[in-house]
Amino acid sequence: MKRSEKRILTTHVGSMVRPQKLRDLAAVAHESPENQKRYDDCLRESVAEVVKMQAKVGIDIVSDGEYGKSSWSNYILERITGFEHRPDQLRPVLWLGRDRDRFPEVMAAEFPRMASGVPTVACVGPIKYRDRSSIDRDIRNLKAALRSVSVEEAFLPVVAPASSAYDGVNEYYPNEKEYVYAIADALREEYRAIHDAGLVIQVDDAVLANMYDHFVEKSPENYRQWAGLRIEALNHALEGIPEDRVRYHICFGSWHVPHLSDAPLEEIVDFILSVRAGAYSIEAANPRHEHEWRVWETRKLPEGRILIPGVVTHHTITVEHPRLVADRILRFARLVGRENVIAGTDCGFAQAQFIQRVPPSVMWAKFEALVEGARLASAELWQKSRSVQPS
Repeated sequence: MKRSEKRILTTHVGSMVRPQKLRDLAAVAHESPENQKRYDDCLRESVAEVVKMQAKVGIDIVSDGEYGKSSWSNYILERITGFEHRPDQLRPVLWLGRDRDRFPEVMAAEFPRMASGVPTVACVGPIKYRDRSSIDRDIRNLKAALRSVSVEEAFLPVVAPASSAYDGVNEYYPNEKEYVYAIADALREEYRAIHDAGLVIQVDDAVLANMYDHFVEKSPENYRQWAGLRIEALNHALEGIPEDRVRYHICFGSWHVPHLSDAPLEEIVDFILSVRAGAYSIEAANPRHEHEWRVWETRKLPEGRILIPGVVTHHTITVEHPRLVADRILRFARLVGRENVIAGTDCGFAQAQFIQRVPPSVMWAKFEALVEGARLASAELWQKSRSVQPS
């Protein structure tokens, strides 16, 4: 995994706003072989274009925009066996925590089905990874796109066990541990495929943080047990993959809500740092979490690890000034070391293929601010270092 050895490198979380043509074709791809081919061709072309645009704007470590996925998490249900969708069996939305009660009108607007609940996804049989073709296609498209650009590195995001089937119930495995480990074993197939292709793996895990408020009101210990099992299962799935080929992304959900129920970073940082990963991508630029840079005043980043703080956010269409971005980067660099910081984004700009958190033009403007802010921070960090070198 690349490090910021000569300047602050830039990256993002992965999911980007899909082109309208790709979204239109995704909606009808399943209807006929002809539509599927048109979608596949458009997907390949769209990935090539978005990689080219990332390189042009100056992003150092790029992704495929997650263009080949229906969503950041539930895409995995299309690639594994064992689950049954029950649209008429509704469940409460546990991962929104107490914000459901604090801000009912806001939550109802963002999640129209929240009041009635969400459809159940039931595990009714063995969980196995069955669709290798989709991950192979995503790898192939990204690697083909990389041949025409000059970037430092590329990554593909994948979901974590804690964030898989988050509206699911286990009706097949005899206990929760076997159920969670079965998910982890299936995910391992994707993790290995990405690693074997020479790409960096990014494990996405928003639900680990979002379930905090659901548990902590009644029993913090229950949350520790729930989260601990899922981190253990994730590390099991990552066994044999070098840590420096894995980055772990944790955030508090890309949805535009008050976020009063978000987990405090200091309460979950030990779980984050226990993941077998070389880098940790953590939301840090939105007004609910920007102050949490202070966690690193007392919590030591493990030796050899990298911190990827979000220094621009998806939570607002306001484009951050590059000077603000640089100041955010400098805070982290002074706490954990400049070579241990890569500048990133809070979360993805598109939670799913039919959802966008900001207009595409705003997304690219934020990437430009990210790159310029990293340039300003690098000038200060490396110029200061050069100025104290002995003559």
